[in-house]
Amino acid sequence: MANLVRITEPASLSLHAAALLAKQGGERITNQEIAAVLQVSEHHLAKVMQQLVRAGIVKSTRGPSGGFQLARTADEITLLDLFEAVEGPLGEAECLLGERVCDGGDCMVGELVNTVHRQVRAYLAETNLARLAQRFRLVSIERLAADR
Repeated sequence: MANLVRITEPASLSLHAAALLAKQGGERITNQEIAAVLQVSEHHLAKVMQQLVRAGIVKSTRGPSGGFQLARTADEITLLDLFEAVEGPLGEAECLLGERVCDGGDCMVGELVNTVHRQVRAYLAETNLARLAQRFRLVSIERLAADR
């Protein structure tokens, strides 16, 4: 069951980076600072952040005092917004084999897959960034404060 729900690295980065921005209360944070806190590649994070900028979730400012900040309030941004900004629309539940090998009428695990898919979609759509950021606590957040 642990592998039934998979969230890609870019989707995970979008959720974590946005939660970090929400916790900073409107302060700009550089890509380097976010990457250091999340302990990820700056290059890979920059690609994800640009996708969030294109989706209108994050604003980017260039220059010495530049960085990223949320473009909307954290309570206006859902986890589904963040997920779909980097992954595209969350589709329908699919056959676990990739291609259908049966008529789907009485699938062995179809009911389970559909139930989990609906629950995941509902959770992402109903959970806003403010709620996530409220519970979000990074082990390495002290690095950001120390570096500033």
